Amino acid sequence: MKRLAYIDWMRGLACVLMFQTHCYDSWMSPEAKKSSSLIAWSRLGGTLPAPLFIFLAGVSFALVTEKLREKGIARNAIAKQTILRGAEVFGMGLLFRVQEFALGYPWSPWTDLLRVDVLNILALSMVLMGVLCWAAGEGHAAAARGRTLVTGILAAVTVAMVTPPLWTTFRPKFLPWPIESYINGVHIFKEPQPWLFPLFPWSAFAFAGLAVGLFLFSDFARRKEGLAFAALGGAGIVACYLSVLFDSSRVRLYAVYDYWHSNPNFLLMRCGILLIILFLVYAWCRWGLAQKGFSPIVQLGNTSLLVYWVHIEFVYGRFSILPKGQCSALKATGGLITIFLAMLGLSLARTTWKKWRVRALQKNPAATAAPAGS
Repeated sequence: MKRLAYIDWMRGLACVLMFQTHCYDSWMSPEAKKSSSLIAWSRLGGTLPAPLFIFLAGVSFALVTEKLREKGIARNAIAKQTILRGAEVFGMGLLFRVQEFALGYPWSPWTDLLRVDVLNILALSMVLMGVLCWAAGEGHAAAARGRTLVTGILAAVTVAMVTPPLWTTFRPKFLPWPIESYINGVHIFKEPQPWLFPLFPWSAFAFAGLAVGLFLFSDFARRKEGLAFAALGGAGIVACYLSVLFDSSRVRLYAVYDYWHSNPNFLLMRCGILLIILFLVYAWCRWGLAQKGFSPIVQLGNTSLLVYWVHIEFVYGRFSILPKGQCSALKATGGLITIFLAMLGLSLARTTWKKWRVRALQKNPAATAAPAGS
């Protein structure tokens, strides 16, 4: 299995957790949700996909940046490439919102066009990471990597620490709600909404992932890869312990304490869980059955953006394959299996088409050359 398969495996895991959360939430009837413990476990699993996607974006961003730096590409060029990629993803996020509005018309309110979704914040986090890497990336590669790693950690801590006041006592109410929503997720409501994805606190996962990715590119991690991942897993356990310890403390830094939504202690807990998952997935990919044969999870991870984009319409949208809010747990589970297999088929079709296209271009290189004056 390829060296960085753990990233695709974690993305695929996020896709599966996302599927089950969305399917049960959309299709199960209120009665079924009340009578079954399944929905509680489903919602617990549903707390992981968004942090996983954003955290892995940070890890991947670090690996791409370091590879470009090793090739001798100037930091200005690296910043331009990565920031433009973030802007491209942001445009895709806006396009996704337009699609959802168009397919939901006339029932969708126009304000849904401006809702802050996970793609929007993932894209803006990429832009911010590009700026951070440019600012800290001057000089020798190893020194720049160390500075960027420390700066990434400081950025994650800063975002986590300023989130509670930005959600409560120091809300930027002077801003128009579409702008404020990117800061605290207020949208059109009176209070910030925990189901939206504002920069505070969600960008902290990207900065944490950036720091982890830079650590994995260090000389130590390259020499002792297994030990480096074990150290990250151990750091995850320590982070979870500290989260519980700080939560039980009588000292309160904020006027409003909301552990489950805006407090840094909960973000610390989730970062710890992400590091533990990272170690377990690495171990599975290196020493487990993941090395053998075809992996549906890795396949989904290879095309995570595509399956995220498409499955939403068949679960929540106009083309939902089951009646929304009317199904038993068993029927919703059948729909979940159908969505999983359909998205896996779509993913396979996508990668097969890409491989075929690459082979076709290799056989006929002249086809890639644009004619003069075109």
